[in-house]
Parts: sequence; structure tokens; C-alpha cells
Amino acid sequence: MDGLRLTFHLAGINNQNFLMRDEETGTYWQQISGRAIAGPLAGKTLPFVASEELAFGQWKAEHAHGTVLQDAAPYTSQYVKKDWDKRMRKQPTVLNYAQDGLQNRDLMLGVAAFGAARAFPYDAIVAGKLVQDHVGAEPVILVVAADAASVRVFHAPAGVEFYRVDAKDALAPVMIDSATGSKWDFQGCAVDGASKGKCLERVEAIQDYWFDWRHYHPDTTVYRPR
Repeated sequence: MDGLRLTFHLAGINNQNFLMRDEETGTYWQQISGRAIAGPLAGKTLPFVASEELAFGQWKAEHAHGTVLQDAAPYTSQYVKKDWDKRMRKQPTVLNYAQDGLQNRDLMLGVAAFGAARAFPYDAIVAGKLVQDHVGAEPVILVVAADAASVRVFHAPAGVEFYRVDAKDALAPVMIDSATGSKWDFQGCAVDGASKGKCLERVEAIQDYWFDWRHYHPDTTVYRPR
């Protein structure tokens, strides 16, 4: 940032969202946005590096030679348990945005793109397997992998409908389009048909609790399954 290489540490929790402080300037930064909220660099925003929350099997199938961060053996007893997310969903929140059937700890897929923000209930997307919707005025596709857990979001071509194809493995097609009958895989690329070789534009999404997403995206809309 501005020529400085910053070193970050956990500084605390702000509205139950991670807060970090850099050693070099003492600036405080918000987790969800990467924005500096206090200190010499206040108002600056860290550059975003794309990441995904995928089931390991899906990631491994796509990146056969990928590496995995190992546990630090001396500290394994301090790591959170594997059911951490289930236990957290039962914990109270300091903010209350429960509304219209949404509870504060409901897990959402949050998309901030095209000048708009929209929240998609994670369980509804997994149940639907493929959802065509919009963020702002732009059409998007949310598609679930064969593992019934991993989800990606793509910018959809205008006027083209996509339909679910039951995938047998991580690399098999998961949808077919109405325009050419081409089949597309979970990476958003056509693997068969007239569109073979073309890929859809990926749209970044994050998994977040409803209360946290709503607090930092006050103008968000919410997807409602029909």
C-alpha cells in the first residue's frame, strides 16, 4: 500500500467482523472490505485478491498439482474445531437485521458487482442447483458443483437461458444453454457444442452471515426463491 509492505495482526472484533492493525503505520483495517477505518492510511482500501470457498475434492480435481497449507504442529490444539461454523450459527449477534424470514446467522452468498449488492441464501442456492437471477441490472448464474456444496457465480449472456445437467463428477458438465445446446462445466467453460472453448466471466462472491453482509451493504437486495 503506497509503497509499504504491511504486516497485519488481529486487533479485535468490530461488530463481530475481524479488525486488523498493521505494524508499520498503526492503521486499523476492516476484514469484509479491506478498508482502513482509522489511522494514517484511513480511507485506503487493500487490493482484492480473488478466493473461493470450495469443497476440497472440487478444488483438487481442478488443480491436481496444487499445494495445501499445512497445520502448524505446535499450535494444532488452539485451532477451532471442525464444527465451528455449526456452533457459530447458534451464537447471538450484537447487530440485529432479522427480517422477512431471514435470521442474523443465516449463511448467504454475497455478491457486490455492477454497482449493486445482492444476497443469496446459501441453502436455497444449493437446493436449486442452478439459479438465474440478477445483480443490479446484470444477469448472473449461480451454479452448484457435483459435490452439492461448492457454488460459483457467473455473468450470464443476455437473453440466454441455462438449464441444470446432473454432473457425475467434479469435471463433468453442470449446465446446458438454450442458444446453442452447448454444455458448460463448473469452471464456466463450454466443453461441448458450438460454444466449446468459450468461458463465462466469473463474478466474485463471499459466504457471510446475513447480519454481517447487511451491515456493510445496507442497500443490498435479497434473492427469494420462487
